[in-house]
Amino acid sequence: MPKDNLAVQLGKYYSLIFLLPASVLVGFGIGYGLDVLFHTSFLRVIFLLLGVAAGIIELIRELSKDDAGK
Repeated sequence: MPKDNLAVQLGKYYSLIFLLPASVLVGFGIGYGLDVLFHTSFLRVIFLLLGVAAGIIELIRELSKDDAGK
């Protein structure tokens, strides 16, 4: 008998689809807000890159956690 049924596995991987775009949008949103607050133009790029990095790191963590369970 499999550890998880198909619906649970599908739910786990479906959440991973939104992980990277959500982290990029959050990073860009924080950078944009700080740019408006401090009247700068470079913070949105920095926080966008931080959002990409955070999304990739979390994606690797989730996939390696799933891979370790097999």
